[in-house]
Amino acid sequence: MSAHHTNAAQLLPEANLILATKGRTFHWARYLLGRVYGERATRLYRYCRHLDDLVDEAGSSEQAQAALFRHRRELLTGQSDDLLVADALSLMGQCQVDPRYALELIDGVESDLKSVRVSDTDELLRYCYKVAGTVGLMMTGVLDVKCARALPHAIDLGIAMQLTNICRDVAEDASLNRRYLPASLVGDLDMTCLMRPEPAVQSELRAGLRQLLDLAERYYKSGEEGLHYLPLNARAAILVAARVYREIGEVLKARDYAYWEGRAYVTSQRKFATTALALVSTPSNIGFWRASRSHDANLHAALRDLPCTAQAIPHVDRE
Repeated sequence: MSAHHTNAAQLLPEANLILATKGRTFHWARYLLGRVYGERATRLYRYCRHLDDLVDEAGSSEQAQAALFRHRRELLTGQSDDLLVADALSLMGQCQVDPRYALELIDGVESDLKSVRVSDTDELLRYCYKVAGTVGLMMTGVLDVKCARALPHAIDLGIAMQLTNICRDVAEDASLNRRYLPASLVGDLDMTCLMRPEPAVQSELRAGLRQLLDLAERYYKSGEEGLHYLPLNARAAILVAARVYREIGEVLKARDYAYWEGRAYVTSQRKFATTALALVSTPSNIGFWRASRSHDANLHAALRDLPCTAQAIPHVDRE
C-alpha cells in the first residue's frame, strides 16, 4: 500500500463528477447499485478514465508512455504516491481484483498512442477486450462476484459497449488519427474520408457499422446471460447500463448508420423509457435469475492467447 493513507471519501466527490460528465450512462445506472457498490464502481471508473486521459490528453506520446510505465510499476509494487492511484490500489486489494486486468487495460490504451489502423474484426475484438473487457473483469471483483463462470460474460459486456462506442465515435477517433473500423469491412480509408465521407463510400461505411453493431448484439446477449452471477442488488444496475448504452446503437440504426450526421446520443426521455422497460422485463429475463446456457466459446476465438478465460484467472473460486 501507499505511504499515504487513501481517503476514498475525500476523493469520491471528484470521482462522482468525472462519472457524471464523462460516463453519463454509468452515472445513470450507478444509483441502482446501492451505496457500497455504487461508490466502488465510481472509484474504479475514475481510475480507468484517468488511464484513458493519460493518452488522450498527454502533451506528447513520450510523456504518456512515461506515465503509463509508472502506472505499470505501481500496479506491480502495490504502492503509489498519487492519491488517486493509491485509492485504486486500495480498492483492488480490498476487492481482490487481479492487477493483470489493469495491466492489460494499460496495454490497450497505450496502443492508441500510435496511429491506429485496424485490419480485421479479430484485431478489433482484441482491442475491445483490452480497453473494456478488462474493465468488466475488474467490475466482477468490485461487485463481489465469486464464480469463475461469470468472467467470460463480464468480458463480453465490456466488448459490446466498446463496439458501440467505436461506431458512435468514428469521426472523433479519425480526428485523433485512429481508425477502429476494420479494413476488412470498410477498406483502408484515410482519416479525412472517415470524418467527411464522400457519397461514394457512405454505403460501405453504413454496411461496416451495421455489421459491427450486429456483432455487438451477440456480446450484449452474452453479457446479459451472465447477470445471475451478480449479487441480486447489482443485477438491475448492470442490466440498465447495458440496455441504455445499447440504445446508442439503436440511434445510429435509426439514422441508417450515418454517424457523420452528428454524434449519436440517448435522450433523457429515451433513457427513462429504456430503464423502465429493462426493469419491467426482469421477471421474464432468464439470464437475470439463472444460467440459461453455457458461454459461447466462439465469442472468444480471437482472444485465445489473452488472459481472459476463467481457466487463466486464478483469484476466483471455481463454482
